[in-house]
Amino acid sequence: MRRISIGVLLAAAVTAAALGASSARAMHRASTAPSTNPTLVKDLALARVATAKYVNSLARAKADGYGIITQMIPNMGYHYLNPGVKGFDVRRPPILVYERNGNAYQLGAIEWVFTSKPAKPPLPGATYGSFGAGCHFKDGTFIPADAQSACPTTNPQTGSAFNFWHPLLITLHVWLWYPNPSGLFAGTNPLVAPFNQG
Repeated sequence: MRRISIGVLLAAAVTAAALGASSARAMHRASTAPSTNPTLVKDLALARVATAKYVNSLARAKADGYGIITQMIPNMGYHYLNPGVKGFDVRRPPILVYERNGNAYQLGAIEWVFTSKPAKPPLPGATYGSFGAGCHFKDGTFIPADAQSACPTTNPQTGSAFNFWHPLLITLHVWLWYPNPSGLFAGTNPLVAPFNQG
């Protein structure tokens, strides 16, 4: 009887220690998790309301002035730019990033670009990527080029007409409409990999 009691007590002590360690880890994770910034929550809500009309309607985006500037960038999407949108307004992103499945398009992210890193993040906690200088063509193809003078009038591979050139850009993606385990502001999203082939 005494052996059973000691065995039971030992098992209970081991279980309690394991539960205690598990609780300590959970509390540590909770204490180190990023807090929710009320300004960011408000800004994202404004962005969602403003861009909801584009989520499943690429046609609506095109009608509102967005035109293709990149074909599918792996783990990112097709980029559509509205050249009439200037500056930073969370309700008016200049770039919409779509995922394609057959003939259907879904908005995944919104994006802003800057010629230099903003002195103050336009959104709390924002992190940035970059996009190299280059020539864009009307079909969404892109050729790297350090100067506009290096851009051909048509893409030699596709025959599409030249659209515009830009210098090195600082990018700010916001994965507003598609979850991203890499983070809200990450440049790429592993969950959109199934859409890489369209």
